[in-house]
Amino acid sequence: MSAPTLLLLDLDGVLRRHGPDDPVEDAHGLPRGALARVAFELAGPALVGEVPDERWREAIRDRLAADGLPRATAEAAVAAWTRPGTVVPEVLELVRRVRRRCRVALLTNATSRLPEDLRALGLDREVDAVVSSSRIGVAKPAPEAFRRALRVLQHSPSRTLFCDDDPDNAAAARSVGIDGVHVPDYPALHEALTTRGLLDDPAPTGDAPAPVPVLLVLHDRDEAEALADRLAAEGWAPCHVHKDLLAGEDDAEDADWLVELTTAPDGRPASAHRPHLSTLGVLY
Repeated sequence: MSAPTLLLLDLDGVLRRHGPDDPVEDAHGLPRGALARVAFELAGPALVGEVPDERWREAIRDRLAADGLPRATAEAAVAAWTRPGTVVPEVLELVRRVRRRCRVALLTNATSRLPEDLRALGLDREVDAVVSSSRIGVAKPAPEAFRRALRVLQHSPSRTLFCDDDPDNAAAARSVGIDGVHVPDYPALHEALTTRGLLDDPAPTGDAPAPVPVLLVLHDRDEAEALADRLAAEGWAPCHVHKDLLAGEDDAEDADWLVELTTAPDGRPASAHRPHLSTLGVLY
């Protein structure tokens, strides 16, 4: 089996952790578990981008106040609870190793606050792309979240590995043809990456590995073939067109068409021009 060319990684519970809410709740006179319960009950619209993060946190404050907490105390509790979390250092090291072999992207259920948190943690510089539920309008474990993520990333499900600490999310990834793996802890993640060849040491100098192909994803065969012809005329190679179905979708209407590129006209790997190619894929 070929090694994946994209690692799609969950954020919370895998690469980022949050400390317990108990100290915040104790300091503000809240029952243990109250913040998580209220936040979860109200999170839906914020997680799919219908309301901004600020509105969601205001709603949490208002619910706590409606439940009897003084409004000022409720506001202080939500402010103290709002924190970016911490990076799991051993997982970050794995991410850095995997990026020597393939792209790494985050797929996470998150509000509009996510970019701010990633910058604060320095994670915006540690991955190649970030796909947030609030940007694509659907949250895991809905299979559509994975379909949209792949289309944003211009990647094939058959060459994608997805790792998540929630088994339902991993199962949903598998339902659309992605290699979805439940990774409840660091050893499970390490094993998933090792067995798929993503933690191998890079080839020695003078014996460079074959370039990783870039796969442009289009939804129409004629458009894929037109783009392939254009790129071939410009000197890209090999410009093969493949049919690629997302598992569970109708063959006739929902097949994706992939244009495979390995080498650019300047002789460099096609992956060196990924931003340009991604723009072309969107235009077509």
